[in-house]
Parts: sequence; structure tokens; C-alpha cells
Amino acid sequence: MNRWRPQTIKLIAAKHSYPQPERVNSRAHSPRIPDGHSLIASWNILRELHHAWLSRSTVRFMLLERARQRKLNELVQDQPQLLRYHDGALLYVSPSSPKDSQPSVAKWWETTEKYYHLTSKKNTLSLTLGTQILDAKYSLGKSLTEKQIVELASKGDQKDAVNIVLTSSDVTVEGFCLNRCGTHGSALGSKSGNIKGKNYRFAYIWVGNSETQCPGYCAWPFHQPIYGPQNPPLVAPSNDVGLDGMVINLASLLAGTATNPFGNGYYQGPKEAPLEAASACPGVYGKGAYPGYAGNLLVDSSTGASYNAHGNNGRKYLLPALYDPSTSTCSTLV
Repeated sequence: MNRWRPQTIKLIAAKHSYPQPERVNSRAHSPRIPDGHSLIASWNILRELHHAWLSRSTVRFMLLERARQRKLNELVQDQPQLLRYHDGALLYVSPSSPKDSQPSVAKWWETTEKYYHLTSKKNTLSLTLGTQILDAKYSLGKSLTEKQIVELASKGDQKDAVNIVLTSSDVTVEGFCLNRCGTHGSALGSKSGNIKGKNYRFAYIWVGNSETQCPGYCAWPFHQPIYGPQNPPLVAPSNDVGLDGMVINLASLLAGTATNPFGNGYYQGPKEAPLEAASACPGVYGKGAYPGYAGNLLVDSSTGASYNAHGNNGRKYLLPALYDPSTSTCSTLV
């Protein structure tokens, strides 16, 4: 299996440079405010016993029941993975960070490592934050196309890098708020894709700030949803609905980039609109989640903010559930 080992993450921000660290082949990410979410395998027993025959066939019934139970167990064990591997390169990163309080961002990221271990067992790789570029003068304007997003992303390193473009709330992007809150993909490095005699593709992510455009679509559960159950919104950890919404979407897309960086990793469905590690679990942030309810979360006693992960320097985040290939379920931190 090919292994892609990015060394740096580049942040390119239009207008504002955000403190959170963290395609033209792209996969869009929409939070999909849940209209139902489940990854439950189901099956039917083809035939039922219509006659009990209890008085004369107790032994036969027990044998049939045991055979049925064995068949049921076989079905459970042989259930295929929801996300299929397409023989491409994966990003394998073990975040290097101080010992955070639990549950931590590093603990959340461990689920993505399981995808890598399904195909290869190699040493871990440390990912570091690269140069941050601020485009305060809106060099490409305030209304961007997908092609322009890639152009902005190409300003960062184009070898062994994940370049992240964050756009501020006054910037509109093609498809933003209509069918996506961000996207991830890959593009050829430099104009020709040739760097020092070798061809490279770099991965990129774009996430928009929905604060003034569509917080009910891209910042749920920190804002009233645009449709579905209208439960009260949760208090955002940083007290910034737009920014905390970006954190959720960025986390989802980072997980998608790690497990499907070039469109031939782990996914289900069409390559142009795949179901990935995070998008396979829409609207799930804690145990007990259901449509309109994010799940049982931790609450900051001083601010009332809801979160499920601790970061560096006392920061708190709300991170999405990830599909766990080892259990075939949506894995949550709390």
C-alpha cells in the first residue's frame, strides 16, 4: 500500500487568521442535521416455526433454535465494513501533544489510525503546524469558486502537506450553505505538478464561517437548525457560534482527509460524493444521540458550554463521532 506522509499543515485564511489548528478532486462535507442516523446492520430470518409441536418435538425445536442462533451469529460476524477500501494512499498521523485531560482530541483522532492499521502497520508520524498565511486584502475577492479555493490552497507547501483554507463570514464560496459547509480534495503541486523533477499531489481542506450566512445549517448544534426537531441550541465552547461550527466541520474533514486523501481510500458510495469516516455518523456527538439531539455531552460548569474533548491549554471542543471500522459503529468520546 502506498503511504503518504505529510510533514506540515498550512493554514491559509481569507480575511481572518483563526487560532484553531487544525478538491480538483473534492469531497464536500455537509453536517446533515440529522433526519435519522444509524449504522445498524439488519437482516430477516427467512422462515418462522408455524407449529410449535411442543408436546412431541421439544428436542427438535431446541436444535432448530440453536441452528438459527448460529446462523444469526454468522451473519453478525460476516457483516461487511460500511466503508470500503479502494487501494489508495492513507494519511497516518499520531498527534504529538501534551498530556491533555480526558477525553482528549488525541484520543478522538485514534479512530482514524484504525483505518491505516487495517492495511499496514508502520511507525507513526508526527504532524506539525506549518506557516500561516493571511490574505487580508481578499486577493481573489469575496466570492470564490472551487477553482479559486484550490488556488488559495496552492499557496502553501505542495509536498507532504495538508493545506487548509479558512474563509471568514463575509466571504461566499460556491456551494456554501446550499449543499456543503466545507470540502476536502487534492490537486497537483505547482502549475505542472512537478517539483524537483517529481510529480506530487497535495491535499487541501476548505471550511467556511457560517455565522452570518447559514449557522443553522453549518453550526448546529450551536444554533437552531434550519429544519428538523427544534431543540434549544447548545452553548458554544468558545462562545463563537461561527467559529465553533468551523471546528466541527474542520475536524470532520481532517478525518476524511486522513482516511481518503486522494479519493481512493476508505469511503462508500460515489467517488464524487462519498460517505467517509465522519460523514457516516451525521449529527452524532455523544452517546444517546438522535435526530435533533447531539447526545450526552460534557458541560462546562462556569460557562454552560457543551463539549466532548479537551485540547491544549485548557481549550474545549465539540468533535463529531467517527465510524469505527473495528466495531462497525459510530464511536464517540462521551
